[in-house]
Amino acid sequence: MDSDKTAQHGCRICGGTLKKWCDLGRQPVSQSFRAPDSTTEEFFFDLAVGLCTSCTLVQHVAEVPRELMFRDNYPYRSSESAFMRRHFEQVASDLLATELSGPDPFAVEIGCNDGIMLRTINEAGVRHLGVDPSLQAAEVARATGIRVLADFFEEATALAVRQEHGPADLIYSANTISHIPYLDSVFRGVAALLAPNGVFVFEDRYLGDILDNAYFDQIYDEHFYLLTVRSVQAVAARLGLELVHAERIPVHGGSIRYTVALPGARVPSPAVAELVAAERDRGLDRAEQLETLSTRIEEIRTDLVRLLRDLRANGKRVVGYGATAKSATVTNYCGIDQSLVEFVCDSTKGKHGLLTPGMHLPVRPIEAFSDPYPDYALLFAWNHAAEIMAKEQAFREQGGRWILYVPKVHVV
Repeated sequence: MDSDKTAQHGCRICGGTLKKWCDLGRQPVSQSFRAPDSTTEEFFFDLAVGLCTSCTLVQHVAEVPRELMFRDNYPYRSSESAFMRRHFEQVASDLLATELSGPDPFAVEIGCNDGIMLRTINEAGVRHLGVDPSLQAAEVARATGIRVLADFFEEATALAVRQEHGPADLIYSANTISHIPYLDSVFRGVAALLAPNGVFVFEDRYLGDILDNAYFDQIYDEHFYLLTVRSVQAVAARLGLELVHAERIPVHGGSIRYTVALPGARVPSPAVAELVAAERDRGLDRAEQLETLSTRIEEIRTDLVRLLRDLRANGKRVVGYGATAKSATVTNYCGIDQSLVEFVCDSTKGKHGLLTPGMHLPVRPIEAFSDPYPDYALLFAWNHAAEIMAKEQAFREQGGRWILYVPKVHVV
């Protein structure tokens, strides 16, 4: 089903004009894995990205209904990556020391998924609440003792949470805020829920790193916004909040952790002004600079498809590694089907036996990777490359080679 009902607007926050600078064509919902015998019509939309000429917020032109993306059976689980488990344990420990050390603190996480970050918070005896629309993920979190509200976070949700639990000393979110088109309602909800000296800490993929490294697969339905420090600062100020700190972190190929507070509650750190100035110098607020990514994306598609065709023509076996959400962008934009890649292996049990969105590559367990090993593996989960390659040393020892496509197509 090609939808002409996806909402299209100007800037969702300020109403400004959107200047389109990238179009990745017809795309499916990135987590809509389907059974081989499914007869339901698949949903597709045009994945185009624009820059607001007023507030510089980069966002999708078309909006996919949230119920199609974040369903009860949403398959992603944060705790299935050892790297991410360690990351969230460290984040929680740091926040316990800096933001949750007062009397009877209260922490809220937006998009808590299976509760991996809140486990450390809970073990410290701190009052908490996770908010996540996926019922299955919420049930996994609850099974570990985490308190979860299975719902979307917006202004009405925040007001209800405050009425029941009181103000939050900390609101945290990881790789979720950029997913939410109605960001105005989220920020108003944050402002309503925060305690006077509370903070909203969230981390998300950074447009600067996406541009520098041609991470074009970071553009997919869920990543509705591609954030910069300047755009977050503008959104916060418009919606009754203030950006008081920003720092670079290496997660997902390059992210920024933002700290937002009520106006005047905290003194902004010099890092905010420094990062905003650097973005201005790099042209992250100019469509013509962003358009350079489109040229690089076209080159990657040409080189990747040529390589895969040559390998298959020479009788080489190629499989994919990591049935990630972002792999939907790559496979559908490049037209990668079973004639080029046999299947994709993944550790998520809920995806096994299903087909990838759009191109319908079979998803198999990780054990299928070595039964027998292929000649080449196309690494869709490149943001976990070190962890995966360390685990799959036997693949390299028997002559296997990894194919990566960012920042350019190359074979390891």
